[in-house]
Amino acid sequence: MRRVASFGLLLLLLAVLVAQVIPVSRRNPPATGDIAVTLREACYDCHSNETVWPWYSRVAPVSWLVASDVREGREEVNFSEWNSYSEKRKAKKLKEMADEIRDGDMPPWYYEIMHADASMNELQRDALLQWLDGERAKAGH
Repeated sequence: MRRVASFGLLLLLLAVLVAQVIPVSRRNPPATGDIAVTLREACYDCHSNETVWPWYSRVAPVSWLVASDVREGREEVNFSEWNSYSEKRKAKKLKEMADEIRDGDMPPWYYEIMHADASMNELQRDALLQWLDGERAKAGH
């Protein structure tokens, strides 16, 4: 009986070791499909490391304002670093994003003036809010 238990334990250990070579994706992109497009167009210039710096971002004093907005935006939430956030921080950021969008504070009106593609229509805004609320629900917050 003892030999059977030892053999079973050895077999289990071997299975666990073999399982280690099976790759597992650990990417957690914040969104896919239409939501990803909306986030990229409306948010990524200030809230990621993928900022597209427009021509006026090279002309002072506007350049100072643009750089400041991007720095502050990345400090608030940076989608390029989303996977490094704790679950608690992600849940907090999801709530803050939804609140900002509902209040009409994001994207800022002055950003939308120069970036027409950042403006969300009602359908996009509703879909993004629904996605944010769903992600928060999954996180249990």
